[in-house]
Amino acid sequence: MTTTNTTAATTNNTAINSSSKNVNQDPGSYFIDVARQYSSPVGGETELEPTELNTVKGSGGFLVVSIDKLSVKYTSVNLHGHDVGVIQADRPAPEKRLVYYFEIYVKNAGDKGQIAIGFSNHTFKMRRQPGWEANSYGYHGDDGNLYRGPGTGEAFGPTFTTNDTVGAGINYTSQEFFFTKNGALVRAVSKDMKGLLFPTVAVHSQNEEIEVNFGKKPFAFDLKEYERQETMKQQMKVDKISLPPIVSYGLVRSYLLHNGYEETLNAFDVASRSTIPPIYIAQENGSGEQDIAYALAQRKALRQLIRNGEIDSALSKLREWYPQIVQDEKSATCFLLHSQKFIELVRAGALEEAVHHGRIELAKFFKLPGFDDLVQDCVALLAYEKPHQCSAGYLLEESQREIVADAVNAMILLTGPNVKDAQSCMRSHLERLLRQLTVCCLERRSLNGGQGEAFHLHGALKLNSGKRAKCSHL
Repeated sequence: MTTTNTTAATTNNTAINSSSKNVNQDPGSYFIDVARQYSSPVGGETELEPTELNTVKGSGGFLVVSIDKLSVKYTSVNLHGHDVGVIQADRPAPEKRLVYYFEIYVKNAGDKGQIAIGFSNHTFKMRRQPGWEANSYGYHGDDGNLYRGPGTGEAFGPTFTTNDTVGAGINYTSQEFFFTKNGALVRAVSKDMKGLLFPTVAVHSQNEEIEVNFGKKPFAFDLKEYERQETMKQQMKVDKISLPPIVSYGLVRSYLLHNGYEETLNAFDVASRSTIPPIYIAQENGSGEQDIAYALAQRKALRQLIRNGEIDSALSKLREWYPQIVQDEKSATCFLLHSQKFIELVRAGALEEAVHHGRIELAKFFKLPGFDDLVQDCVALLAYEKPHQCSAGYLLEESQREIVADAVNAMILLTGPNVKDAQSCMRSHLERLLRQLTVCCLERRSLNGGQGEAFHLHGALKLNSGKRAKCSHL
């Protein structure tokens, strides 16, 4: 049984922001907001990346840039320290990610091999090597030293010369610069520069020539493996945190109870009976174990019907068991159910029936505030031969069924005799904890100047499931 789809959905940033507007928001309206999130893909944040060298700002008197703006050659004679052929990328390194990285290939080390790679900010003087001025870092090929601002270099790594490939990267999680040579990591060093940073390269003696790779070609360094290892380092830190079994078991048990997963709950209780003492879920915000166990069998049955796409049967059961929930035909819960019926008809290819259903049921919501965009997305499914691939295709995902099931589950809990607020019906203790985790991750990123990737539960779950699968084969 998959029980994580909407847990992940309701912990992203939009859900946190939307639900905080009204702590006693109607559960149906809350899940309308959750459904709306899926119209925008959840994942990495889009940023423009460097693609070529900035020929406008470079020290053009000492170098020649190729037509594709990815190669530079030193054509002058090096007379002093200000005769550097230095150039930045056309854009700063993107920040909303775990790592940024680029490489250079040394076609010719020239007379002295005074080639450098690194990063600098927008105030950097474009007549000096990266690392020779403030607000810049540079790994230099002639001596293997790292330079970071005014002063002498420090021993860092091997020298590099003709036919070598050298890379420079930023690890936003650890707040470090790192450098590579011929596909191997050289070293990492603490990053004490703030703000936007531009990939920067320099040549400084006659006939030096390099090619820059911003990712259009495969890197010599295995960046994916590096990212995987860095992610695992963070996971290992989490794994070392000791948590009393009764706490984790209590969170899982309350989640199963809250969402009506009766069979899984029974199996969980049997499995944990010999190792964990009886778990009682303490009352919080007026909601205790008795409250979230309310109508467990009915909630289980309705969830299964909705997950199977049997919306008519679910509506019939609701009218029989909880008529008050569907009494208002223009409520958010009724919209979710009727729109899901429309979606199921489209899924089955029953387009004429879908049109008929839409004219009768969805038309009621077309001009009502808060429904227009979702009604339009539903109707848009009719316009495509392959609706899964259109912009409204998210409606055909299994996660949408889960959202409707969660909304109905919350509305039933709200009818319980001891419920004091709607908030306790919308999310389990585990889901609230995950939402708090997301907020903490966002706060941590803000302390790093907004640098680093956001927390996405789907990605974390994928990583952990992959780790478990790997361990099971050892």
